[in-house]
Amino acid sequence: MEIDITSLLNGNRQLDIEKQVEIPKEYYQNTDIKDSQDITATGILTIDEENITLNLKVNGVMKLADSISLEVENYPFTSEIEEKIPLNREKMKNTLDITEILWQNIMLEVPLRFTKVEDYSKYQGDGWKLVKEEELKGSNNPFNDLKKMMGEE
Repeated sequence: MEIDITSLLNGNRQLDIEKQVEIPKEYYQNTDIKDSQDITATGILTIDEENITLNLKVNGVMKLADSISLEVENYPFTSEIEEKIPLNREKMKNTLDITEILWQNIMLEVPLRFTKVEDYSKYQGDGWKLVKEEELKGSNNPFNDLKKMMGEE
């Protein structure tokens, strides 16, 4: 996402931003995110003698594979970004590309495990079944006796 910062470089101290963000498809390679949609960045850019400060709130929907069913599901997210970008007026162009900053902050919002499955009964096979963690704690687990013997309950 490129932002025209000409007004900041010409004396304005603040620039309001409200833009739709399009993440390039190559960014999704080797990540858990399959796609994204409706990503919006709103906030302000401010400038001082040394830095351009970026204060943004990014909202959107990422498409993730469900941890259990492996179906692609929508996962809404919100990220708050505060980033200082060093100001180098000799090398500064009239635009600022913040795609990489946005992507890094979106990646921080990806959960380690994500599922919308509520009925675990259809996930079973010959000699195995998927159970909720709450069910597992109440079951006859042979390691519970070992924990008692070791005094680790």
